Amino acid sequence: MLSWLPIVMMAVVAAMDLTAGPEGGFLPLVSLGPAFAGLIGTWRRTALVGGLALLLCAGLGTYDGLFDTRRGYTAMASVAGVTLAGALAAGSRMRREAELAGVRSIAEVAQSVLQRSVPRHVAGLQVAVSYTSAVAESRIGGDLYEVVASPYGVRVIVGDVQGKGLAAVETAASVLGVFREAAHDEPDLTALAARLERTMARETDAEKFVTAVLAEIHPEQGAADFLNCGHPPPMIVRADGSVDFPSPPAYALPLGLGVHGGEPPRTYRSEFAPGDHLLLYTDGVTEARDAEGTFYPLRERAGLLRTPEAEEGLEALREDVVHHASGPLHDDAAMLLLRHRRR
Repeated sequence: MLSWLPIVMMAVVAAMDLTAGPEGGFLPLVSLGPAFAGLIGTWRRTALVGGLALLLCAGLGTYDGLFDTRRGYTAMASVAGVTLAGALAAGSRMRREAELAGVRSIAEVAQSVLQRSVPRHVAGLQVAVSYTSAVAESRIGGDLYEVVASPYGVRVIVGDVQGKGLAAVETAASVLGVFREAAHDEPDLTALAARLERTMARETDAEKFVTAVLAEIHPEQGAADFLNCGHPPPMIVRADGSVDFPSPPAYALPLGLGVHGGEPPRTYRSEFAPGDHLLLYTDGVTEARDAEGTFYPLRERAGLLRTPEAEEGLEALREDVVHHASGPLHDDAAMLLLRHRRR
């Protein structure tokens, strides 16, 4: 429909000029055709519309007898100038759109490497993930997640890199790369966290850190071990509908700040029985605010996760977070849901 707007505009101007006569002064408005074409079309289409506008202007000017004065030539010059400007603007816009498409393509490739798809089913668990960026049209950010089936159990990480931009993405990629390898090698979560800490100390500056929660799930034992490095506590929705936020006896410093001392990382265990839901998330979820500044009430919304499929429940929760914020989130929000399905 928009592609016909320049032609419609010129037709309307021609009708007005023929109705009002030469004294109406509508002839220069023929330039609206190439002006609109430059906004919505290619430079070739703009030039074509401009050519039609010049022919229409010449015909109307001759009919009105305006070429006996300067008015006809002024109108022709106006149409030609607007056509040239519109064609240049359309060409510039097309180049920017091509560059943006290239950047999006690169971002999608980076996203597939950084946050690849997690298995939907692993060791009796149903898995679903959600990532909502705080930046419109963004496909990549500093939040991270991964699920690995290791010899020691199903190991999971959800984290949030301090900072934004490419530096945060680089740090997230480094942490995930080490986690994917170390999850198969390290015998416990404490050793796994220490390995991630060494990577952060070696590859990032002293001001960069990552809050993270590590989990090791044993479906056959009906239990889950956690290690929390300055991250929001996980949420477990029990089969009976009750909600629990297992908290550590002491929070460890975020990854990357271990060189400053502080409480050493310690694991703790929580029951994770058949029918339970385990949600790991970043603070972009709990810190989402509505128009009155109220934080998102995650505990009260936990019932949204109790759906036949894990993906349905997580999508319902994500939509509720976005609806609560009534607009773009202030921070990226990553969520990873694990449902115990083994009987």
